[in-house]
Amino acid sequence: MNKILFGLFLICGSSLAQSAGYWDKERATSKQVVVSARERIVIPLEELPIGTTEIVYRITLLDENQQMTNSLVSILKAIPDPTGISQGSAGAIFLLSKISGQDQCRYAIFTGKEKALDYIKDGKVDKACLYQNKDINKDARRITLEGTTCFQNNAIWFGFESKNWLLNQKIMLEVVPWVDTKLSRGWNTTHKQEIIDFAQSLPIYATLNKKDTYSACFLEKLTEKYTWKEYTSLLGVEKNKETDAIVDHCVALTGETNKLINLIRDRAAKAFQLGKQDLAIEIMENEIIKSNKVVALDYSILGDYYLLTKQFAKAEQAYQKGLAIDENEIILRLDLAQLYLFTDRIAEAKQIHKIYKSHNVYPSISWREQVDRDFTTFKKNGLPTKNFKKILRVLN
Repeated sequence: MNKILFGLFLICGSSLAQSAGYWDKERATSKQVVVSARERIVIPLEELPIGTTEIVYRITLLDENQQMTNSLVSILKAIPDPTGISQGSAGAIFLLSKISGQDQCRYAIFTGKEKALDYIKDGKVDKACLYQNKDINKDARRITLEGTTCFQNNAIWFGFESKNWLLNQKIMLEVVPWVDTKLSRGWNTTHKQEIIDFAQSLPIYATLNKKDTYSACFLEKLTEKYTWKEYTSLLGVEKNKETDAIVDHCVALTGETNKLINLIRDRAAKAFQLGKQDLAIEIMENEIIKSNKVVALDYSILGDYYLLTKQFAKAEQAYQKGLAIDENEIILRLDLAQLYLFTDRIAEAKQIHKIYKSHNVYPSISWREQVDRDFTTFKKNGLPTKNFKKILRVLN
């Protein structure tokens, strides 16, 4: 008995609904092969697109001079979705070729190369996902790939067993994929979970109250903008930029934007404490000051970084910008008074101290307590201390 094996590879995904999809005629497969009697062959066919949840195939055995009158693709134009093929309708019957030869064959469908190769050797079909055990000269069927236990592998192989012992045999195999529109973007369950895990690994996640809202938003924004292939092709800097934008949007959706800003402030503060003053200033400038999230106190922080690195002009500009946002922010008044000590404006510094010395800078910290803390910090950072006693006399 002459056995002839055809191979078909495909990549498939699971689907949520068959109503939102299309017959992918651009990536349909059509193979016509003339096989010598008793020859065994293996032929790989084109990969099917990501998101394939169904395939329709047609097998036709032709006599030597016969040609197909209608392609499978053209027939499927009349059938809107795969369910029309499995309902015993006229559409299903119409899938069969209008012509066929006298030759006959049997065929089996396997998943995995090893199973197919075993079929070549021994002709056994116990490992087949589907077996046509009657001699046929034409056949057409629909196979659902999602939710099945057998069609879990990424490769599907068609094995043919010729019933022609003496003469050549012409076999036509056509395969058309049904592509689920949503799954064609490549976002299967595994890929989605990877994105959720990544979103939840970011520092902001642990601080949020509405964690589910944030996670769902992150996944939705990313999967809407990119296919899985596009996302995995992004460079590291591109992914970081996209991540920052999505985090900003999704944290805002939870109403907890201030927590994100606090994380940025903490990151800048840690950088400054580690001696990375330029990085601390860059973080404040680029991630807070240039955003729409800046408040008056952010200019106090930035101004302090400039002051402690002896960039007095930039420090004063920062403090003044903070007061332009909130002229009643008392810490910025103290900031200016301290700055004046290092720019030879002692009289102006004394005037501010006289006005505010009875106030609290923060609810639990008085003006005098903050001055003492500032002076300690200034000494530690090597700023001149010659004018400190003049201010302390005013406060005493």
